[in-house]
Amino acid sequence: MAIANKKAVFHCDVKKVWDTVTSLDDYGWRSDLSRIEVLEPGRKFVEYTKDGIATTFTITLLEPMKRYEFDMENENIHGHWAGLFFSEDGKTLIDFTEDVKTKKILLKPLISLYLKKQQAAYVADLRKALGA
Repeated sequence: MAIANKKAVFHCDVKKVWDTVTSLDDYGWRSDLSRIEVLEPGRKFVEYTKDGIATTFTITLLEPMKRYEFDMENENIHGHWAGLFFSEDGKTLIDFTEDVKTKKILLKPLISLYLKKQQAAYVADLRKALGA
């Protein structure tokens, strides 16, 4: 099991950050994805990486502009992601935590490093998309 946390501040309102993070239609800002397929609107979707890995996400909590959570699974991992959104003085703080278990023993020593790299790339992409 690996737990990774990433916090960041964006100089824009929480609605803009929320709408960008939770959109399953407008994902072009994500440098790692080739497409998203919605299986059950508001409940389940699949993200396909540019490397061809499909990860299924099942939304477990959706509290608009406050909290977004889902379970995730692919051929290599399964786990849970929780995103918290805080608004203050026109800025938005995100606090994203992933709790992931690897399905393959050979990946176990690498999973923490992988998660941190993924989170850093996601926040960099998000910052670029928001211009904040």
